[in-house]
Formats: sequence, C-alpha cells, structure tokens
Amino acid sequence: MKHSSIKRFVSLFLIMTMLLMSLSGCGKESGEKETSKTDQDTAKQKEEKKEENKEPMKDYSAGIRGNTAPTEEQLDVVNNTLNDTYLGDVYDEVIPNDYSAYPWKEKVELEIWMPSNSILASVVPDMNDHPVFKKVEELIGIDLKFTSPPLGQEADQFSLMMASGELPDIIIEPERYPGGVEAGVNEGAYIDLTDRIEKYAPNYSAWRNSDEMRRKTTITDSGKITAFYGLAPYSEWMWFGMLIKQEALDKTGLGVPETIPEWHDFLAACKDAGYNEPLNYGSTYGQIFTGIINGAYNVWDWMFVDRDGKAAWGPAQPLAKEYLTTMRKWEEEDLLNSDWVTADFNQRMAEAISDDCAVMMDSPDTMWGYWMVDNKTDFAGALNPVLNKGDKSGTTYLNFKRTGSTAAITTQCENVEAAMAFLDFAFTKKGWELYNFGEYGSVHLVDDEGRPYFHADGLMYNDPEGQPLSNLIWKYRIHSFANIRDEHFSNPLITAEGSYSGDIRAYWTENMDASYAMPPITFTSEESSREAELGTQLSTLRGEYFTKIIKGELPLDAYDEFLSKANQMGLDEFVSLYQTALDRYNAR
Repeated sequence: MKHSSIKRFVSLFLIMTMLLMSLSGCGKESGEKETSKTDQDTAKQKEEKKEENKEPMKDYSAGIRGNTAPTEEQLDVVNNTLNDTYLGDVYDEVIPNDYSAYPWKEKVELEIWMPSNSILASVVPDMNDHPVFKKVEELIGIDLKFTSPPLGQEADQFSLMMASGELPDIIIEPERYPGGVEAGVNEGAYIDLTDRIEKYAPNYSAWRNSDEMRRKTTITDSGKITAFYGLAPYSEWMWFGMLIKQEALDKTGLGVPETIPEWHDFLAACKDAGYNEPLNYGSTYGQIFTGIINGAYNVWDWMFVDRDGKAAWGPAQPLAKEYLTTMRKWEEEDLLNSDWVTADFNQRMAEAISDDCAVMMDSPDTMWGYWMVDNKTDFAGALNPVLNKGDKSGTTYLNFKRTGSTAAITTQCENVEAAMAFLDFAFTKKGWELYNFGEYGSVHLVDDEGRPYFHADGLMYNDPEGQPLSNLIWKYRIHSFANIRDEHFSNPLITAEGSYSGDIRAYWTENMDASYAMPPITFTSEESSREAELGTQLSTLRGEYFTKIIKGELPLDAYDEFLSKANQMGLDEFVSLYQTALDRYNAR
C-alpha cells in the first residue's frame, strides 16, 4: 500500500473515531446507563491482581520441582497464576519476569493475522482453539482473535490485505511487506516501536538487550526497533544435512564418507547393494542447492560471506563447473532419486522409507520420526562433504539467536499498549514455559533444576488421536512465534527418550565452519525492491541452467553462458546491494 493511501485512510479513520466519541459522549449525558456493578467488581479484581503481581511471589519451588504427581493446588498455581518461583534460571542470561501489566486493565480484543502450515492446520484447524493461546488469554486478560489465510494463498492474501487498507492489530510474518518490516514502518503500515519498547515491553526489551547478538539482530541499520522477533537463549544447532541409514553402512562395509570421492564410492556401493536410488538429492522445497554438496566446491546456494569478509554469490564461484560435473556424473550413474527436480515433502518421505533410499538430505528430527519411530531404521549423521581429506567442512547456516517468527503492530491498532503487552508476555519466564512446553501436568512437568520437560505419561507422547510426534510439536506447544524459543529442550523430537537427532545436530554445528553465513542484514526500501527484482531473475536463471546441466539436457559448457547472462542481468549490482547492507550490519 502506498504511503499516501494509508495516511488518507488513517486520517478518515481518526475523523470518524472523533465523531463517534462525540456522539457517544452525548448519549451518556442524555441517560446512558452507568457502568454495572459487575463491571466495577471485575475492574477492581483486575487492579488487585495487578498489585499482587508487583509484590514478591510465594515460593512454590520446593513442592513443584521434581514432583511427578502434582496436587490440584500446584496445578492451579502453575496453570492459572503468574507465579513462576518454581522455574529455575537455566541459561547464562536470566529470563525476565515483569508481570506488572497483567491482567490487562480493560476489556480489549486484539486481531492477529497469522499464517498456518499444513502440519499445524491438521492438528489445530483454527488458531483460536490452540490451547496455549487460550491459556495466554486467561493469564494476561486480553482477548485474542486469530485469522489465518488459506494454505498456499499467504502471499496473495497478504497483498490483498495491505491493498484493502483493512489491517488487523498484529501481523505475524510482517516481513512479507515489500521492502521488509522497516519499509512497512516508513510507509505507514506498521508502528515504529523504538520509543515505546522499554516502557510497554519491558521483558522483550530486557531479553534482547541481555545479549549482544540478540540486540544487534533486532534493530535496523538506522537504530529502529520495528517488530518483536523470535529469540533463542542460544544459537540453535543447524538442522539440515546428510543422513545415512545404518543398514547401508553395514551392507557396504564402508565408514561414513567425508570427501566427494568417498561419497561417490559409497553411493556406488549402495547401488550395488540394492539401493536403486541411493541419494535422495532434492525437491521443490530447496534441497537442490543447500550447500551440502556444492559447499565442498565453495559454490554455496546463494549469498555468503567469503574469506575476506565480503559478500559473494555462490553460483558464480570458480569451481561451479566442477560441482556440476560431479552431479552430472552421479545423475548418469543413477545415484540420485529420479524425481529430485519435482518431489514434494510427502514424495520424499515415501522414498526415504523405501528400500531404494540409503541417504537423505534432511533434518534428523524429521528422519528420527520417519525412520526410527515409525520404521525402526537406525541412522547416522555425516558432515557436509569436502574435496580433500582433512579440509574443514563448511556451512552457510548460523542461527544468530534469532528464530521462530516475527510480529509487527499495525498503524490501525486501536490499543497499541495492549498489543505490546500481549507480545511482551512471550518474553517472560512464565511465557517461556507456556509457549515452549504447554500446559503443566497434562503436557509437561518441572525437574529438580526448575526446567520444564515432557513426561512419559503426558499428552505429548500419548495423543488421544494418535498423531505422530512430528505433528504434536505444533499441537500442544507453540513451535514458531515471536517468543523465547527453547528448541533444544522443548522440541520433543530432540528430547524424546532414545532420540539422537539433537546429538547429530550438535555434532554438525560444532564441527562445521559457519563463517560463510550471511547475517540477518536489512535493505532500504529502494534496495529491497531492486534486490527482489534481480534476485528473482538470477534464481530462475540458476535453477534452469543448473538443473538442465545436471540432467544432461545442456552441455557442461553451458555454465559459461549462464554466467554471462547472470552478469548481463546485473549480478555485480546484486552483490553490491548485499555488500552495502553487510557493511551497515557490521557497523551496528
């Protein structure tokens, strides 16, 4: 939406609001009923509760920590009050716990636009029914009304919403705005939170400022705070890589491969052992260019930071033709899944559990569910391949302690303070517990150190509908939101008894060089528009040429034509946009 259009809409909105307030005032003078005694009592109770929240809490830690059979009183304390004394300080930085804003002083309903996904929609079709958000409503005294666009129509629905001028109070994934969140602020769609954040979101403010990386990644180059970002207590482990069925290692008698030549020999041995399509290489959702194999040639998926600290584009690196030569050879030898260009998630998972597949490029969390839980197929993780023995394996993935989702408050929000109070609750100690671990008793308990955990008899491992664990991480807790996300301890795919997916993720993270990772830079509105234009063209060009060369539909020398076209499209300008933004980020 254009800046002038939003301003005209807001102006008309303010005029109408003033007229309505005037009429409302006249109505009251001519005999409007006074506030009922019930409303007065409710308001009084809320004020009393707010005063209680300012006082020191009664310490319940002795009775709740380590207790596997909580009493009704203990269940009530944890689930129905803001008491958090039973929770320990389990990280280097203490999670804030300022509850002085709750319960909210007046009745207010916040409209929230929040995209769903296929898994979440399958277990919670309507976000208004999510047990975590329903409990948040009760604890903070603010009503929440969620709207989710139809699956697959998120981009179109977002554009239509912006064009209509009818905005909700809060938008999740506000970076969909052309030019990003800061552009949305500058053009009148979102509110600049910079001058409000310390007063009205004291917990978020304290948490983001308690760590330099969190501070740096939640502020714009110009020093603005434009949104609430999902933030972790640590840099989350990398989540995607090479995974090998243990039976394939046993059948071939080979160890976990490290170099590109070793990988070729291992896949060829798997082929001889009966795995008809040993490497599940790619799909429409991103595995073609992940940096897993191409990274060995320094031909990273997209933009990365080179050894001189400069922005660079992976597909244009010197060894790109060698990478394509390797993949073309593997394709010709039928070492890849035949549908790697088009396979969706469900196709890939069906292939993964078949006898044709020996190696997956995916998440160990996902494969622990599909391979081990469902099919008793043991597996091992391998570092990203290297060209030469002894080389350091690399990755362009680094979490930067920013994770989950982003939330922005729109300029049409009628109660900005209430919206900030709702979002701020996710950064309290109580919010950390509820968002990550769900309801106490039925879903989680608290250990001797004051850390919540999913217990064996809880709903997470005993879903009445028999949903797989990979779905339940969305059903009984909030997996992605603007909150303190505790992935390492609250993802049951990692913490379940017997799971070693976390061990694999930690192994990858600790043994790969992540200095290639591009940090979460931001562009100006003009830069963003140009980056999107050039990026779309370059991505289409790369996908077409790389795919056809690997498939044998174009000769290897077609790469030279590809690079020439990329340069003609404006590759140098594209890289310079990233370099300029990277320089600004480094100066924050």
